[in-house]
Amino acid sequence: MSAFVYTAHPSRVVFGRGTLAGLRDEVARLGASRALMLSTPEQADQVARLATQLGSLCCGTYSKARMHTPVDVTLDAIAVAQALQADCLVSMGGGSTIGLGKAIALRTDLPQIAIPTTYAGSEATPILGETEAGVKKTQTSPKILPEVILYDVELTLTLPVPLTITSGINAIAHAVEGLYSQQANPVIGLIAEEGIRALVSALPRAAAAPHDREARSDALYGAWLCGTTLGAVGMALHHKLCHSLGGTFNLPHAETHTVILPHALAYNAPFIPDALTRIARATGSNDAPLALYDLARTLGAPISLKALGMPREGLERIVELTFANPYWNPAPLDEARLRGLLERAWSGAPPVSD
Repeated sequence: MSAFVYTAHPSRVVFGRGTLAGLRDEVARLGASRALMLSTPEQADQVARLATQLGSLCCGTYSKARMHTPVDVTLDAIAVAQALQADCLVSMGGGSTIGLGKAIALRTDLPQIAIPTTYAGSEATPILGETEAGVKKTQTSPKILPEVILYDVELTLTLPVPLTITSGINAIAHAVEGLYSQQANPVIGLIAEEGIRALVSALPRAAAAPHDREARSDALYGAWLCGTTLGAVGMALHHKLCHSLGGTFNLPHAETHTVILPHALAYNAPFIPDALTRIARATGSNDAPLALYDLARTLGAPISLKALGMPREGLERIVELTFANPYWNPAPLDEARLRGLLERAWSGAPPVSD
């Protein structure tokens, strides 16, 4: 057994069906009495109903969360939280809303309850990616990690199938990179492989029968495991590319991860034999990059950056950003190989380990 370091994160996780009914108890457990509810504009009505459920424990709502966590939105939300004398944050939604809660908590140290309605996995990490002046930057701090994660399978039953698939593959990306991370360890290896297996099994079932509670439960379980992986180890080229693409060209987060994942894995494949074996085992395939590409393609998810509105002439900017502030990566960064990866991702061609 090789030496390793593993830091476990102290979130309280409540997982099941109907767990949203216990939200008042979770707010009280934190010693809070003035919770500010956060959401995107699209989920404002849902959060307003939840605020009514909280009653006197809710001091108000803020429904302006946006993709890629713009700093100006965060500062506006902090002003609202201070004006309402909020002593707790409740973030209900996907990565955009939970990201806003984390950004507020970083600056105010307010405790958080995260209620995910997608499979993004952000709720399980002490990592924040936020955008300012067209650049997305990532940082880590214990203040960022939500104190409580409330997983309610019932909240995912109405998640649209296209977002179900891309959100799930986004989560898989966390586990894939966790298996070959510089900080990889035996505990995270087990968690990551199980997370991939659970989601690869659940997503086709959820796509075929969106109200299948067992499929939704397995997918949410997998998302938690994949998010836990992301929170415990560093990421590599895949996440660097997705952050650059999303922050610079405002591409949709989950869809961008879905497109890039098989190509980034293929780029690294010759340098990660052990991780590749585990990913292949979890996907039930001898060709892990192609299996992930086919998973997205057969379930109707986007497989090209072109389909997401990415201008082809912008690919060179992504190459520049990658080399300007590179992440650690198992395969050396090579401009020709990187351009090949991006060209294939832009056009939607299958992944190639060149």
